[in-house]
Amino acid sequence: MSTIIDDNTTDMAMEETLISPRFYTTNYKELDKIDVSSIRDEWDPLIKEMRSDPNKRHFQKTSEWDDFDFKDLEPGLRKEFIDFLVSSLTSEFSGCVLYKEMKRQGSNADICELFAMMARDEARHAGFINDALREANIAVNLGFLTRKKKYTYFAPKFIYYATYLSEKIGYARYITIYRHLEKNPSSRFHPIFKWFEKWCNDEFRHGEAFALLMRSDPKLTSGLNIYWIKFFLVAVYATMYVRDHARPEFHKALGVDIDWYDDQVLRMTTEISRQVFPIEIDHDNPKWMIGLKRVKKAMLAYGKAKQSKGVTGLLKRPIAALNLGIAFVRLYAIPAKRNSVPETSRLQPSY
Repeated sequence: MSTIIDDNTTDMAMEETLISPRFYTTNYKELDKIDVSSIRDEWDPLIKEMRSDPNKRHFQKTSEWDDFDFKDLEPGLRKEFIDFLVSSLTSEFSGCVLYKEMKRQGSNADICELFAMMARDEARHAGFINDALREANIAVNLGFLTRKKKYTYFAPKFIYYATYLSEKIGYARYITIYRHLEKNPSSRFHPIFKWFEKWCNDEFRHGEAFALLMRSDPKLTSGLNIYWIKFFLVAVYATMYVRDHARPEFHKALGVDIDWYDDQVLRMTTEISRQVFPIEIDHDNPKWMIGLKRVKKAMLAYGKAKQSKGVTGLLKRPIAALNLGIAFVRLYAIPAKRNSVPETSRLQPSY
């Protein structure tokens, strides 16, 4: 079947909103100076595992894919499932582009090897998702995306915090869906979900690598940087909550309650993040869920204000932006819980 690149999915991947996946660039020279000698005992086994490429032959379609047709999905579900796939693809490919550039610009043998293997994995993930879209003749033009999507600069430490959480939350999301569908196979409306178990192990390993990178420099997880860690915890968690609630038909088809799913995923991510972060979100504080709902409401209002035209739009947008900022600050202000980081950080994907 010949593929027709659909501008709509490529445009979706190109979108720049507060909750859309972004492409990042950073100070590659600073990254290249990382010294892993202090965590060598944990580093070498992880690199050995990644060299073995456990998922080398995992991402291959089977005959099950021949029985699926996007046209069989209800319009609302089809729209949200495509949005889920495009968002996931953009996130995976963002990692591929960032990691590949680090490999290209770096000279540090340890770091270059790590980023080359992570780029390999993320390229494989993005390509597999694009295969799913290709079945409907709506593949994303990845070459165009690489050249034209806006790149956001993050200092290396912000890359560590954000990408660590992205990889670990990606693991938690995929394994939670996979385990749920193991028990409820009738809700598995697309074969791609069967690949999630081994797939998410790649994400887990990538998160392990970033945990070790942070542990190689104690300053990254102490002092004023704790406030930055909290910022990224709150921002990443709130973004997932808002994004998931924008896909009610998708989660209904999976047979999961969105609040239950998000709570499971975020608690799992928090439990995993104890390996490296000295603080954690207090999920049992009733103000946390109230705050997430407040941010979601403010985000929806902000989205509507941005779509307003003329004088009305000019008046609504700054007010909506202010309300969104206030909602986020109130969520950030909820006290975090202290965590005693263990002497060694390596974990295995046992969920």
